[in-house]
Amino acid sequence: MTSPEKKPTQRRKRPGGRLQIRDVARLAGVSAITVSRYINNPGKVAKDTGEKIASAIKESGYIPNMVAKGLSSNRTNVVAAIIPTITNSIFADLVSGLSDGLEDNGHRLLIAESGYSLEREMELIQTMIAQRPAGLVVTGQVHTEHGAELLRSIDIPVLETFETGAEPIDMCAGFSNFDASFQMVKGLIEAGYRKIGFVSAPIASNDRATRRREGYFAAMKEAGLNVVPGWVRDAKFAFREGARALGELVEQHPELEAIFFASDVLSIGGVMECQRRKIRFPEDVGICGFDDFELTAMTNPPLTTVRIPRYEIGHKAAAMLMARLNGDETVERSVDLGFEIVWRGSTRLPPQ
Repeated sequence: MTSPEKKPTQRRKRPGGRLQIRDVARLAGVSAITVSRYINNPGKVAKDTGEKIASAIKESGYIPNMVAKGLSSNRTNVVAAIIPTITNSIFADLVSGLSDGLEDNGHRLLIAESGYSLEREMELIQTMIAQRPAGLVVTGQVHTEHGAELLRSIDIPVLETFETGAEPIDMCAGFSNFDASFQMVKGLIEAGYRKIGFVSAPIASNDRATRRREGYFAAMKEAGLNVVPGWVRDAKFAFREGARALGELVEQHPELEAIFFASDVLSIGGVMECQRRKIRFPEDVGICGFDDFELTAMTNPPLTTVRIPRYEIGHKAAAMLMARLNGDETVERSVDLGFEIVWRGSTRLPPQ
Protein backbone atom coordinates (compact mmCIF):
# COMPACT_ATOMS: atom_id res chain seq x y z
CA MET A 1 0.00 0.00 0.00
CA THR A 2 1.46 3.31 -1.02
CA SER A 3 1.23 6.35 1.20
CA PRO A 4 -0.65 9.38 -0.12
CA GLU A 5 1.48 11.94 -1.91
CA LYS A 6 2.58 14.70 0.41
CA LYS A 7 1.36 18.09 -0.67
CA PRO A 8 3.79 20.99 -0.70
CA THR A 9 3.46 23.46 2.15
CA GLN A 10 1.33 26.44 1.20
CA ARG A 11 1.99 29.94 2.46
CA ARG A 12 -0.86 31.02 4.67
CA LYS A 13 -2.40 34.35 3.81
CA ARG A 14 -5.34 36.35 5.00
CA PRO A 15 -8.18 37.02 2.54
CA GLY A 16 -6.57 40.30 1.52
CA GLY A 17 -3.34 38.48 0.66
CA ARG A 18 -1.21 40.14 3.38
CA LEU A 19 0.24 38.00 6.13
CA GLN A 20 -0.24 39.00 9.76
CA ILE A 21 1.65 38.11 12.92
CA ARG A 22 -1.27 35.91 13.96
CA ASP A 23 -0.73 33.80 10.82
CA VAL A 24 2.88 33.16 11.79
CA ALA A 25 1.85 32.52 15.40
CA ARG A 26 -0.71 29.91 14.29
CA LEU A 27 1.89 28.20 12.12
CA ALA A 28 4.47 28.16 14.94
CA GLY A 29 1.98 27.18 17.64
CA VAL A 30 2.73 30.21 19.81
CA SER A 31 1.03 33.48 20.68
CA ALA A 32 1.14 36.56 18.47
CA ILE A 33 2.83 38.44 21.32
CA THR A 34 5.66 35.88 21.34
CA VAL A 35 6.14 36.27 17.58
CA SER A 36 6.24 40.05 17.96
CA ARG A 37 8.80 39.75 20.76
CA TYR A 38 10.98 37.47 18.61
CA ILE A 39 10.88 39.86 15.65
CA ASN A 40 11.83 42.87 17.76
CA ASN A 41 14.29 41.16 20.12
CA PRO A 42 15.09 37.49 19.34
CA GLY A 43 17.32 37.22 22.40
CA LYS A 44 14.29 37.50 24.72
CA VAL A 45 12.65 34.38 23.30
CA ALA A 46 13.61 30.83 24.31
CA LYS A 47 15.85 29.14 21.76
CA ASP A 48 13.41 26.32 20.90
CA THR A 49 10.54 28.76 20.54
CA GLY A 50 12.66 31.09 18.43
CA GLU A 51 13.54 28.22 16.10
CA LYS A 52 9.83 27.39 15.64
CA ILE A 53 9.05 31.03 14.87
CA ALA A 54 12.00 31.37 12.50
CA SER A 55 10.85 28.25 10.66
CA ALA A 56 7.29 29.60 10.44
CA ILE A 57 8.57 32.96 9.16
CA LYS A 58 10.67 31.28 6.51
CA GLU A 59 7.84 28.95 5.46
CA SER A 60 5.22 31.68 5.31
CA GLY A 61 7.36 34.45 3.84
CA TYR A 62 6.07 36.83 6.50
CA ILE A 63 9.24 38.85 7.15
CA PRO A 64 9.90 39.79 3.52
CA ASN A 65 6.27 40.78 3.04
CA MET A 66 6.18 42.75 6.26
CA VAL A 67 9.34 44.75 5.74
CA ALA A 68 8.72 45.46 2.09
CA LYS A 69 5.33 47.07 2.65
CA GLY A 70 5.31 50.80 3.10
CA LEU A 71 9.01 51.44 3.64
CA SER A 72 9.21 53.81 0.70
CA SER A 73 6.06 55.74 1.59
CA ASN A 74 6.84 55.89 5.32
CA ARG A 75 10.54 56.60 4.94
CA THR A 76 12.35 58.75 7.49
CA ASN A 77 15.40 60.94 6.84
CA VAL A 78 17.56 58.52 8.86
CA VAL A 79 20.07 56.05 7.40
CA ALA A 80 20.94 53.09 9.64
CA ALA A 81 24.46 51.64 9.78
CA ILE A 82 25.55 48.39 11.44
CA ILE A 83 29.29 48.23 12.18
CA PRO A 84 31.29 45.55 14.02
CA THR A 85 32.60 47.85 16.79
CA ILE A 86 32.84 51.49 17.76
CA THR A 87 36.22 50.99 19.47
CA ASN A 88 38.22 50.53 16.24
CA SER A 89 39.14 53.79 14.55
CA ILE A 90 38.70 52.34 11.05
CA PHE A 91 34.97 52.20 11.70
CA ALA A 92 34.99 55.58 13.44
CA ASP A 93 36.41 57.08 10.23
CA LEU A 94 33.83 55.24 8.14
CA VAL A 95 31.05 56.62 10.34
CA SER A 96 32.51 60.12 10.07
CA GLY A 97 32.48 59.94 6.27
CA LEU A 98 28.95 58.56 6.25
CA SER A 99 27.67 61.17 8.65
CA ASP A 100 29.24 64.08 6.77
CA GLY A 101 27.90 62.87 3.44
CA LEU A 102 24.40 62.31 4.77
CA GLU A 103 24.16 65.58 6.70
CA ASP A 104 25.12 67.48 3.57
CA ASN A 105 21.92 66.04 2.11
CA GLY A 106 19.60 66.57 5.07
CA HIS A 107 19.83 63.04 6.47
CA ARG A 108 21.03 61.68 9.80
CA LEU A 109 22.89 58.52 10.79
CA LEU A 110 21.72 55.86 13.26
CA ILE A 111 24.49 53.44 14.36
CA ALA A 112 24.38 49.96 15.88
CA GLU A 113 27.24 47.63 16.87
CA SER A 114 27.22 43.92 15.95
CA GLY A 115 30.30 42.84 17.90
CA TYR A 116 31.55 40.86 14.86
CA SER A 117 28.57 38.49 15.27
CA LEU A 118 26.52 37.67 12.17
CA GLU A 119 23.64 36.51 14.38
CA ARG A 120 23.69 39.83 16.20
CA GLU A 121 23.86 41.63 12.85
CA MET A 122 20.75 39.74 11.71
CA GLU A 123 18.88 40.80 14.86
CA LEU A 124 19.95 44.40 14.32
CA ILE A 125 18.79 44.33 10.70
CA GLN A 126 15.34 43.35 11.98
CA THR A 127 15.42 46.10 14.58
CA MET A 128 16.67 48.77 12.18
CA ILE A 129 14.14 48.12 9.43
CA ALA A 130 11.36 48.44 11.98
CA GLN A 131 12.48 52.09 12.36
CA ARG A 132 11.65 52.77 8.67
CA PRO A 133 15.11 54.04 7.66
CA ALA A 134 15.76 55.64 4.29
CA GLY A 135 18.69 53.27 3.70
CA LEU A 136 20.80 50.64 5.43
CA VAL A 137 24.61 50.26 5.57
CA VAL A 138 26.24 47.02 6.71
CA THR A 139 29.86 45.86 6.99
CA GLY A 140 31.22 43.15 4.73
CA GLN A 141 29.45 40.92 2.22
CA VAL A 142 28.82 37.84 4.38
CA HIS A 143 25.61 37.61 6.41
CA THR A 144 23.44 34.87 7.91
CA GLU A 145 21.04 33.28 5.45
CA HIS A 146 18.11 35.01 7.09
CA GLY A 147 19.97 38.31 7.32
CA ALA A 148 20.74 38.16 3.59
CA GLU A 149 17.09 37.39 2.84
CA LEU A 150 16.03 40.44 4.81
CA LEU A 151 18.52 42.68 3.03
CA ARG A 152 17.33 41.45 -0.36
CA SER A 153 13.67 41.90 0.49
CA ILE A 154 13.51 45.42 1.89
CA ASP A 155 12.48 48.20 -0.44
CA ILE A 156 15.25 50.63 0.49
CA PRO A 157 18.87 51.02 -0.70
CA VAL A 158 21.29 48.62 1.01
CA LEU A 159 25.04 49.22 0.88
CA GLU A 160 27.79 46.82 2.00
CA THR A 161 31.16 48.35 2.96
CA PHE A 162 34.84 47.37 3.29
CA GLU A 163 34.76 44.57 0.70
CA THR A 164 34.11 44.45 -3.05
CA GLY A 165 35.02 40.87 -3.90
CA ALA A 166 31.52 39.40 -4.21
CA GLU A 167 28.33 40.34 -6.04
CA PRO A 168 26.61 42.91 -3.81
CA ILE A 169 23.14 42.36 -2.42
CA ASP A 170 22.35 45.86 -3.70
CA MET A 171 25.43 48.13 -3.70
CA CYS A 172 28.91 48.01 -2.15
CA ALA A 173 31.77 50.45 -1.57
CA GLY A 174 35.22 49.52 -0.32
CA PHE A 175 38.33 47.77 -1.61
CA SER A 176 39.67 44.29 -2.28
CA ASN A 177 41.05 42.86 0.96
CA PHE A 178 42.51 39.98 -1.06
CA ASP A 179 44.44 42.31 -3.38
CA ALA A 180 45.67 44.51 -0.53
CA SER A 181 47.07 41.55 1.39
CA PHE A 182 48.48 39.98 -1.78
CA GLN A 183 50.35 43.16 -2.72
CA MET A 184 51.77 43.59 0.79
CA VAL A 185 53.15 40.05 0.82
CA LYS A 186 54.40 40.38 -2.75
CA GLY A 187 56.26 43.55 -1.71
CA LEU A 188 57.83 41.78 1.27
CA ILE A 189 59.01 39.01 -1.02
CA GLU A 190 60.48 41.57 -3.43
CA ALA A 191 62.28 43.12 -0.44
CA GLY A 192 64.02 39.79 0.11
CA TYR A 193 61.84 38.13 2.77
CA ARG A 194 61.07 34.43 2.26
CA LYS A 195 59.85 33.16 5.62
CA ILE A 196 56.85 35.35 6.40
CA GLY A 197 54.43 34.85 9.28
CA PHE A 198 50.82 36.03 9.19
CA VAL A 199 48.50 37.14 11.99
CA SER A 200 44.89 38.15 11.39
CA ALA A 201 41.58 38.50 13.14
CA PRO A 202 39.60 35.25 13.46
CA ILE A 203 38.15 34.43 10.03
CA ALA A 204 34.85 33.00 11.31
CA SER A 205 32.03 35.40 10.32
CA ASN A 206 34.58 37.90 8.96
CA ASP A 207 34.95 37.95 5.18
CA ARG A 208 37.52 40.77 5.32
CA ALA A 209 39.88 38.68 7.48
CA THR A 210 39.23 35.66 5.27
CA ARG A 211 40.15 37.57 2.09
CA ARG A 212 43.34 38.93 3.67
CA ARG A 213 44.42 35.43 4.65
CA GLU A 214 43.65 34.17 1.15
CA GLY A 215 45.77 36.99 -0.30
CA TYR A 216 48.71 36.00 1.90
CA PHE A 217 48.57 32.36 0.81
CA ALA A 218 48.16 33.30 -2.85
CA ALA A 219 51.21 35.59 -2.84
CA MET A 220 53.35 32.97 -1.10
CA LYS A 221 52.19 30.31 -3.56
CA GLU A 222 52.84 32.52 -6.59
CA ALA A 223 56.43 33.02 -5.38
CA GLY A 224 56.89 29.29 -4.87
CA LEU A 225 57.29 29.69 -1.10
CA ASN A 226 56.01 27.11 1.37
CA VAL A 227 54.00 28.13 4.42
CA VAL A 228 54.57 26.22 7.64
CA PRO A 229 51.17 25.82 9.39
CA GLY A 230 52.46 27.38 12.59
CA TRP A 231 53.35 30.60 10.77
CA VAL A 232 49.65 31.56 10.51
CA ARG A 233 47.80 32.71 13.63
CA ASP A 234 44.41 34.13 14.68
CA ALA A 235 44.22 36.91 17.24
CA LYS A 236 41.31 38.92 18.57
CA PHE A 237 41.30 42.68 18.03
CA ALA A 238 43.42 43.84 20.99
CA PHE A 239 46.97 45.14 21.46
CA ARG A 240 47.70 42.36 23.95
CA GLU A 241 46.61 39.77 21.39
CA GLY A 242 49.08 41.14 18.86
CA ALA A 243 51.78 41.03 21.51
CA ARG A 244 50.88 37.44 22.38
CA ALA A 245 50.93 36.34 18.75
CA LEU A 246 54.35 37.89 18.15
CA GLY A 247 55.76 36.28 21.28
CA GLU A 248 54.51 32.84 20.24
CA LEU A 249 55.81 33.21 16.70
CA VAL A 250 59.33 34.30 17.61
CA GLU A 251 59.61 31.60 20.30
CA GLN A 252 58.18 28.73 18.24
CA HIS A 253 59.42 29.82 14.82
CA PRO A 254 62.67 31.77 15.19
CA GLU A 255 63.31 31.18 11.49
CA LEU A 256 60.68 33.81 10.55
CA GLU A 257 62.13 36.83 8.77
CA ALA A 258 58.99 38.99 8.75
CA ILE A 259 55.52 39.02 10.31
CA PHE A 260 52.52 40.55 8.56
CA PHE A 261 49.77 41.59 10.97
CA ALA A 262 46.54 42.00 8.99
CA SER A 263 45.32 44.70 11.41
CA ASP A 264 47.20 47.60 12.96
CA VAL A 265 45.59 46.91 16.33
CA LEU A 266 47.59 43.69 16.22
CA SER A 267 50.72 45.13 14.58
CA ILE A 268 51.10 47.81 17.25
CA GLY A 269 50.79 45.13 19.93
CA GLY A 270 53.49 43.22 18.09
CA VAL A 271 55.75 46.28 18.04
CA MET A 272 55.29 46.76 21.79
CA GLU A 273 56.23 43.12 22.39
CA CYS A 274 59.33 43.50 20.20
CA GLN A 275 60.40 46.44 22.30
CA ARG A 276 59.73 44.54 25.53
CA ARG A 277 61.83 41.61 24.32
CA LYS A 278 64.48 43.90 22.84
CA ILE A 279 63.85 42.46 19.37
CA ARG A 280 65.01 44.90 16.71
CA PHE A 281 62.92 45.54 13.64
CA PRO A 282 63.68 45.37 10.83
CA GLU A 283 67.14 44.02 11.78
CA ASP A 284 65.88 40.89 13.60
CA VAL A 285 62.43 40.61 12.07
CA GLY A 286 60.37 42.78 9.73
CA ILE A 287 57.00 43.95 11.05
CA CYS A 288 54.13 45.32 8.96
CA GLY A 289 50.44 45.99 9.45
CA PHE A 290 47.14 46.83 7.80
CA ASP A 291 44.86 49.92 8.15
CA ASP A 292 47.41 52.75 8.64
CA PHE A 293 46.34 53.86 12.10
CA GLU A 294 47.78 57.21 13.16
CA LEU A 295 50.06 55.42 15.65
CA THR A 296 51.80 53.46 12.89
CA ALA A 297 53.65 56.58 11.75
CA MET A 298 54.74 57.29 15.35
CA THR A 299 56.40 54.01 16.32
CA ASN A 300 60.21 53.81 16.24
CA PRO A 301 60.84 52.95 13.49
CA PRO A 302 57.51 53.78 11.83
CA LEU A 303 55.42 50.83 10.64
CA THR A 304 55.02 49.64 7.08
CA THR A 305 51.27 49.16 6.53
CA VAL A 306 48.35 49.09 4.11
CA ARG A 307 46.52 52.41 3.92
CA ILE A 308 42.80 52.12 3.24
CA PRO A 309 40.47 55.06 2.49
CA ARG A 310 38.20 54.67 5.50
CA TYR A 311 36.62 58.13 5.51
CA GLU A 312 36.28 58.09 1.72
CA ILE A 313 34.45 54.75 1.82
CA GLY A 314 31.89 56.24 4.21
CA HIS A 315 31.52 59.43 2.20
CA LYS A 316 31.14 57.51 -1.08
CA ALA A 317 28.60 55.20 0.52
CA ALA A 318 26.55 58.24 1.55
CA ALA A 319 26.73 59.66 -1.98
CA MET A 320 25.59 56.35 -3.50
CA LEU A 321 22.69 56.05 -1.08
CA MET A 322 21.55 59.62 -1.66
CA ALA A 323 21.75 59.24 -5.43
CA ARG A 324 19.55 56.15 -5.25
CA LEU A 325 17.11 57.88 -2.89
CA ASN A 326 16.89 60.76 -5.36
CA GLY A 327 15.78 58.36 -8.07
CA ASP A 328 19.09 57.80 -9.88
CA GLU A 329 18.99 54.16 -11.00
CA THR A 330 22.33 54.46 -12.83
CA VAL A 331 24.37 54.44 -9.60
CA GLU A 332 27.28 51.97 -9.78
CA ARG A 333 26.56 48.79 -7.85
CA SER A 334 30.19 48.22 -6.82
CA VAL A 335 32.77 50.94 -6.18
CA ASP A 336 36.39 50.00 -5.41
CA LEU A 337 38.24 52.91 -3.78
CA GLY A 338 41.55 51.07 -3.72
CA PHE A 339 44.38 50.96 -1.18
CA GLU A 340 48.03 51.98 -0.84
CA ILE A 341 51.05 50.11 0.52
CA VAL A 342 52.95 52.55 2.74
CA TRP A 343 56.59 51.46 3.11
CA ARG A 344 58.31 52.66 6.29
CA GLY A 345 61.26 51.69 8.44
CA SER A 346 59.85 48.57 10.14
CA THR A 347 60.67 46.46 7.07
CA ARG A 348 63.26 46.39 4.35
CA LEU A 349 62.11 48.25 1.27
CA PRO A 350 61.41 46.54 -2.05
CA PRO A 351 63.42 47.75 -5.05
CA GLN A 352 61.98 50.91 -6.57
